[in-house]
Amino acid sequence: MSFIGIDLGATEIKTGIVSKDGRIINKSTAHTPINGGVDSIVDSIDMLITELLKTDNKTIQPVKGIGIGIPGVCNDEGLVYYAPNLFWNNVPLGDLLREKTSFPIFVENDATMAVLGEATYGAAKGVSNCVLITLGTGIGGGIIINGDVYSGSHGIGSEIGHMIVGENFYNCNCGNNGCLETFSSATALIKYTEKLLSDYDNSLILEKINDIKGLDAKLIFDCAKEGDFVANKTVDRLVKYLAIGIGNIINILDPEMVIMGGGISKAGNYLIDKLNREVPKNIWLKSMNLTKIVLASLGNDAGIMGSAVYAKSRLNL
Repeated sequence: MSFIGIDLGATEIKTGIVSKDGRIINKSTAHTPINGGVDSIVDSIDMLITELLKTDNKTIQPVKGIGIGIPGVCNDEGLVYYAPNLFWNNVPLGDLLREKTSFPIFVENDATMAVLGEATYGAAKGVSNCVLITLGTGIGGGIIINGDVYSGSHGIGSEIGHMIVGENFYNCNCGNNGCLETFSSATALIKYTEKLLSDYDNSLILEKINDIKGLDAKLIFDCAKEGDFVANKTVDRLVKYLAIGIGNIINILDPEMVIMGGGISKAGNYLIDKLNREVPKNIWLKSMNLTKIVLASLGNDAGIMGSAVYAKSRLNL
């Protein structure tokens, strides 16, 4: 048997067929058509599912169910209460996709799906207490306590990106000011870099792009590694506030491991080394700085694999 895992992000929709033993048999990706609204996104997901099912039947076992990770919070039936980066409120995603497909549909927070993937097949395999932080367009969080996923009493927990860590020059999509997401996501990194570039016109960043619209997180990190002042200032700000957030998590949960995923985590050990220097400043008992900060090992596949694992577990298979 196999399962389809879907990672619905604000930028991309990533999908894959995953075997019962955790092998990705086939993958497909599409741009997330946010401007088209809910219907366009649902249609894109349906199209990707159809595309995956065209995989040669000799290479896959029958698909039993579909798991979908969403950048927000939802209930067990797949009603998405709130997904700020998709601009969704009370969207019945589960029902909409059940109408279009013949499969059982299971919806959960995307970072929760990713931490399930890492805990089952990746960096946290065998770890009972861990936290995953996904650094992408926004910031997501997945928590496993004593081997079980933790989402809170009402399904709205683990929203690490909406932890208040300071006062910022713009509000979060959720309406609050000071969310970690507005300091340490790729969006935050770009916004702050644009702000600084209005004051500094001799940055290496400007030499590498023809248009400010071409600015992205990878370019900023690459320029920071080359010693650019603006890039280093923005990266150090991202790390400072991310370290505050991680310190808060360690002080409250004392996890064995904090796993860094998402697009920004592609900065690799350059990011981890900075965090290992900065996080201890925010731990109350510095002599007990035992939590490991590591990179997610499944990369962009964590959400796909975790969503498939979630579907499998919900079906008790």
